[in-house]
Amino acid sequence: MKHVFITGGAGYIGSITVRRLLAEGMQVTIFDNLEVGHTETLPDESKFIHGDLRNAEEIDNALQQTKPDAVMHFAAYALVGESMQHPERYWANNVIGGINLLNSAVHANVQRFIFSSSCATYGTPSKLPITETTQQQPENPYGESKLMFERALHWMCECHGITGIALRYFNACGATDELGEDHSPESHLIPNILKTALGQREEMHIYGTDFSTPDGTCVRDYIHVKDLAQAHLLALQVGKTGAYNLGTGTGYSVKEVIDTARRITGKNIPVIEKPRRDGDPAELIAIADKAHSELGWEPRYSSIETILSDAWKWHKKHPNGYQETEL
Repeated sequence: MKHVFITGGAGYIGSITVRRLLAEGMQVTIFDNLEVGHTETLPDESKFIHGDLRNAEEIDNALQQTKPDAVMHFAAYALVGESMQHPERYWANNVIGGINLLNSAVHANVQRFIFSSSCATYGTPSKLPITETTQQQPENPYGESKLMFERALHWMCECHGITGIALRYFNACGATDELGEDHSPESHLIPNILKTALGQREEMHIYGTDFSTPDGTCVRDYIHVKDLAQAHLLALQVGKTGAYNLGTGTGYSVKEVIDTARRITGKNIPVIEKPRRDGDPAELIAIADKAHSELGWEPRYSSIETILSDAWKWHKKHPNGYQETEL
């Protein structure tokens, strides 16, 4: 039985990956400070350690105590707008905290390290779609912090013999029957659209309608969180190293996602157009051929209709997130 140590395992993508690993019979230890994670997501079958990556002693003690076979690192601040206002928080948590984790993993003789990275490391690419060899030129501190950790992981692998993978997500979204997206504040497009459909917001805001895209709004490649969890399972089992894009190769604009949500929910979703936000690239679409050929990964749930349908079911059942379970 493999023992996997998961940082940020009480968060959105981490918690769904935890359930996927447990379903495969693996032993899981979750390390989380619960700043943005939820105790309601913690399964009884897993071990939970409350701790913070910015405290080197806490993470060192946790890894020495558990001696896992592999680490999956999800714990990070992930708000583009916030990173433009408070970049120092992103250096402290995403970079310094991540390096603390790497150091402790080496000391504990961890052999496998899987990192939750981001397409934000690419910034605005010179051409589309984006491959793993596309130049990485982040346009915000969040993307820069992910790239800085990717580089640290690469050199720790080179120098200490760890095998490491960086999985560059495009736009994670969707839900399972039990677990979904619950952030405070919520900045992601799809949950905010669905909160508007539920009447919890008066209107949906579109930030920028003058991008160089067909309808003027940002275009993104949306990937179902269940497909992301499957990619982590495959990355754990396949002895590969390097970086892998996780996306579908198909992009949808903000307006297209809102129109699809109107059809799925049957609700009128009022829209207010606002100026662009700092740090938002116009278009991000992946080529994930490398993940297909080397990891054997094929997204099964990532049509925009399935993503919105699954997320809508979860939000209707959990209109106030994990604080309330029935509408």
